Amino acid sequence: MKPFRLAVPAMALLALSLLAQPAWSESYPKAVQLLIDRGVEIAGSFEAPGGMIGYIADMQGQPVAFYLTPDGKHVVIGPMLTEDGKNLTDPKIQELVQGPKNKEAWKQVENSHWVRDGDKDAPVILYTFTDPNCPFCHRFRQAAAPWIEAGRVQLRHVLVGILKQDSLPKAATILGSDDPQEALHENQQRYNDGGITVDRQIVSAHHEQITENNRLMGELGLSATPSTFYRDNDGKIQMKQGLPRPQEMAEIMGSEKP
Repeated sequence: MKPFRLAVPAMALLALSLLAQPAWSESYPKAVQLLIDRGVEIAGSFEAPGGMIGYIADMQGQPVAFYLTPDGKHVVIGPMLTEDGKNLTDPKIQELVQGPKNKEAWKQVENSHWVRDGDKDAPVILYTFTDPNCPFCHRFRQAAAPWIEAGRVQLRHVLVGILKQDSLPKAATILGSDDPQEALHENQQRYNDGGITVDRQIVSAHHEQITENNRLMGELGLSATPSTFYRDNDGKIQMKQGLPRPQEMAEIMGSEKP
C-alpha cells in the first residue's frame, strides 16, 4: 500500500487556504498555523534535510505532508525525495498517520461481525471486508486458498452488502446460518451460479449486523471490496484496498506460498 496519495481536491483546498487570512496562534509558525486554521490536523513534526522542518498531518481523512523552509515563512506541500529518488515522506506518514489509523481500525474490525474462514488455530489472522457478490473478493479467496488449506492463515470475513440489491440478504444469510463458515464456502463454491440462496427468515434476524458492518466500512474510509487488514513482517498493521497483486500475496499472507 502507498500511504501518500494526495487527491487533487485536497491539494486544491490547501492551495486556497494559503490565500486566506487566518487569526494567528503562537504555537506554530504563521505559515503552518494558516493550514491548521483551514482544517489540517498536525500528527507530528520532524527535522528534515536542508534545515527544513517536516510536518505530517491529516486533512479530510487524507494524509498530508509539508515542509517549513528555514526562514520559517514558507511551506512546501508534497513528498520529499533524495537525489537518487528515495521517498523520505512515506515512512513518516506511515509512522505518524497511517500506522495509528490502521491500529485503531484493527480494534474495530476485530469487534465487528465476521465469519472465520480457515483453521481457528492458524497463526496468521487477516480481516477482509467481503461482499458476497464481489468478483474480486471471490478471486482473493481463490488466491488465498493455499495458505488457508495449509493451516497457516485464517481469513475473517467482515461481511458487507453494498454491490447489488441482494448483497445484504446474502451476507445476512451467511452470517446468521447455523454454520456460517460452511455457508461462506457454499457461496464461494456456487459463486458463478449466483451464490447462496437467501433465507428471508435469517435475513430478518441478522440484517442489522450487516448494516453495522457497512457503516464501519464507511467510517474507515474504505471504498472497495476486498479491503484487507494484515500485519507485516515487523508486526505493523497494514491495509490493502482491492484485489492484491500476485507479488503482494506473500507479504499479506505472512509467508511464501505453501
